[in-house]
Amino acid sequence: MAGLTVEIHRQSSTPQAESEDEIILAEVTLDEPQSVLNQQQNCIPDINSVLRDISVQLAEVKVEVKHLQRQNEEQSTTLKELELQKNELEKLQQQQQQQIQTQAAELVTIKTKANISEKQVEALRKDREVRQVAFSAALLVSGSETTTIGPFNTHTNLIFKNVFENIGNAYNPETGLFTAPVRGAYHFEFYIFGPGETSHPSAAILMKNEQKICFAYDHQPSYYVKSANGATLLLEVGDIVFVRQWENSKIYDTCNNHNTFSGHLLFTM
Repeated sequence: MAGLTVEIHRQSSTPQAESEDEIILAEVTLDEPQSVLNQQQNCIPDINSVLRDISVQLAEVKVEVKHLQRQNEEQSTTLKELELQKNELEKLQQQQQQQIQTQAAELVTIKTKANISEKQVEALRKDREVRQVAFSAALLVSGSETTTIGPFNTHTNLIFKNVFENIGNAYNPETGLFTAPVRGAYHFEFYIFGPGETSHPSAAILMKNEQKICFAYDHQPSYYVKSANGATLLLEVGDIVFVRQWENSKIYDTCNNHNTFSGHLLFTM
């Protein structure tokens, strides 16, 4: 900004000096307004630079925003896919759970049927076994020497130890007792052999529990005697059948097995 010129008239205090008025020219320079203007002119390039920087930053921000938007869209798409996968997985889990429950129920049913079948098979097996009941035994074990049994002063149970057959294991060779495994009709036979003596007969009786069923008896003074008897009996489970030697009688046997006791199940009832 240019300086300003100012005329200053100064009058003399005397008349002589009045004609010699001095004109004083003074130039005043206004430095302050010019400095402000210069500063403003210097600031204009700085503002433009700032504006350019802001424009660049704004462009970068826009690019970043678009990048974030794309990421957001991708994440939204991924999230939707994950939601779909989650729903599908839940459906599969529900279906699997239902299948497991169905299979468990079927397994219980199969096990129940299997248990019933096993019981039925076991019952049939037992029924088959109890339907196969038969035994036959002699007094002396094979190879034993000749022996005479008795006389006894009381009735004595005979134990037929030499077992020929014992199908169903209903006969006990340690006690001489046959025990009925099932309710049914059974047939029994027994044969008695003895020495001929004047004072002692050969005799035995078939027993059901403590009931006398039938009697086999023979008595002669010499040689040998033999007798036999048998009966068909209705037995309940646990009933016992055995042969009892009569008191004051003699029974004679050899390895030829003259004395035998036999029985078998005819049919169940």
